[in-house]
Amino acid sequence: MGILFWGSLAMILGSGMASLVLGRFSPWANRVGPFGVFLGCLMGLAPAMDVIVTGTVMSWSAAWRMPYGALSCRIDALSAFFLIPIFLVSGVSALYGSRYLKIHETTKNLGASWFFYSALVVSMALVVVARNGVLFLVVWEIMSLASFFLVTFEHEKESVRQAGWIYLTATHLGAVFLMVMFVWLAREAGSMDFDRFEAMRFHSAAIAGPVFILAVIGFGTKAGFIPFHVWLPEAHPAAPSHVSALMSGVMIKTGIYGLVRTLTFLSPPQIWWGWLLVGVGLTSGVIGVLFALAQHDLKRLLAYHSVENIGIIALGLGLGLIGTATHQPVLACLGFGGGLLHVLNHALFKGLLFLGAGSVLHATGTREMDRLGGLIKRMPWTSATFAAGSVAICGLPPLNGFISEFFIYVGAYHVLGRPDASIPSAGVIVGMAMIGTLAVACFTKVLGVVFLGEPRTEAAATAHESDWAMRMPMVALALGCVAVAAAAPWIVGLMSPIVAGVAGISAQAVTTHLQIIQEPLESVTWIGLLLVFGIAILAMLRKRLLAGRPIGRAGTWDCGYAAPSARMQYTSSSYAKPLIHLFDGILQTRTSYDAPVDLFPAHAALHTHTEDVFRRRIYEPLFHAVDRFRGSLHWMQEGRVQVYILYIAVTLVVLLIGGL
Repeated sequence: MGILFWGSLAMILGSGMASLVLGRFSPWANRVGPFGVFLGCLMGLAPAMDVIVTGTVMSWSAAWRMPYGALSCRIDALSAFFLIPIFLVSGVSALYGSRYLKIHETTKNLGASWFFYSALVVSMALVVVARNGVLFLVVWEIMSLASFFLVTFEHEKESVRQAGWIYLTATHLGAVFLMVMFVWLAREAGSMDFDRFEAMRFHSAAIAGPVFILAVIGFGTKAGFIPFHVWLPEAHPAAPSHVSALMSGVMIKTGIYGLVRTLTFLSPPQIWWGWLLVGVGLTSGVIGVLFALAQHDLKRLLAYHSVENIGIIALGLGLGLIGTATHQPVLACLGFGGGLLHVLNHALFKGLLFLGAGSVLHATGTREMDRLGGLIKRMPWTSATFAAGSVAICGLPPLNGFISEFFIYVGAYHVLGRPDASIPSAGVIVGMAMIGTLAVACFTKVLGVVFLGEPRTEAAATAHESDWAMRMPMVALALGCVAVAAAAPWIVGLMSPIVAGVAGISAQAVTTHLQIIQEPLESVTWIGLLLVFGIAILAMLRKRLLAGRPIGRAGTWDCGYAAPSARMQYTSSSYAKPLIHLFDGILQTRTSYDAPVDLFPAHAALHTHTEDVFRRRIYEPLFHAVDRFRGSLHWMQEGRVQVYILYIAVTLVVLLIGGL
């Protein structure tokens, strides 16, 4: 496996243990922890990049006493690809967190927080390299528990505790489906080892179909597929911002990894699998961005955009499955390639956006967009990097979000006229166009309400830029968005072995099929570079022309108002109201409107509130019913040990009879 990889894991976990030992209220815990994580992540990137570039495979195996296989790990092309965003985002978020958590050094046990952060990074890395079902489920559970304790960092708040329990419940319900899936596969293969699963390539419809459904539900709960997403908009806003960046940018992608890895166990794919993922992707993408557009809480808005982008990834994977099932290798390569590349791209720009939101929260003390405004003058670094992330998440050139979505668009257009793929491809094209349009509307709202205009409150008026320890991680991720876009033609070649392992096509054939997108990407890259160069030339020319000349300031046209104020600006509710009204049947938004009266109104207000309809209409009634049923069985709780022993004995007898 390589001593370097295991050394990085030991370094990360060691820093967490050191932070825990340093104990409560020690400022050193907030220094040792993030430094160790950052150093360990740098070490972990080396073997991952080596596997991607050279095509080698690193393996490690040992005997253990657990049944069903050996303790084994492997870094192949797919695992290495997912390790890159894990270590990148974890490292920069750790540096950011060292400054973000500084205000809690005398009030919180930061040693425990960094221990769980380290455990989360290690468990995510082990999830993507585990080659045994038992090991996978163990580290999956560690990942879930570590993230639960990070989400509940501010557990003294009722809303945070509730978000933590919703997350813990959802992740364990998903784990139940995964356990059933692995037990079923092990029963057929006689082992929990992934090598045995891949060798069997379960093809029977009686096995492959149900296993695929279990994987979609189990892994989709972690990824945030609608309708299994309800934990995500609760947990991400509740967590500290560097943890939100890690969970949204990286942790939910372990669900995508698990789903893709499961596809390598099943062969050949059935066409309805692709239709199902396309349907899930369209639902998650469109509804996710609609709910994001309706939000007023900045971090909650970003959380719903994670649902949207997971939907885009599902669209790519769905097209890839349709291409494989219908023997259209170009569609398979472009679909899988676009979906997987969007995993990396989303990690970069969503990590950046959550760190930017944390910088705003750190400076103003609020996440409510209607209490902000004018921050571009007071927080120029945060504003610039957040704008870069906004362009990327909207899928606009020349940044990286456009590149992966371009893969999916080209794949869908390539088979648009073919009878066996025209309907899903047309749905993908229309759906992604709609998602992109709504995303642009959403982020023009965010940039306009939060960063432009005038401050709406004293907190926004007195905001200050974050220091270098928080700015540099944001700059690094913004540069990462630019770098992926600039290197897109070369990244296509590096994606070939990764796509080949999923699509069941040779790497050489994948490279040939991906040439359809190579030339357009080169054109986009050069146009993007010329655009950046042109903007730089114009900026320098402007600076030269204005040198030595007085520059005055004046108010903008105020529409005839003699005394304009910040209250006359668009709010997050008023800006989004026309679009929200169009989709009121889905969003079911509640509106409070005090209309202006007379020529000189003293008061007018508009406020909208959009709850998650899936939580309100499905999960809350369901869990209330379960709670009532549980209450109806309260009579069985006798309080005597003898009765409980009788229950156990009866259960054992029933199980023994059933096993005969």
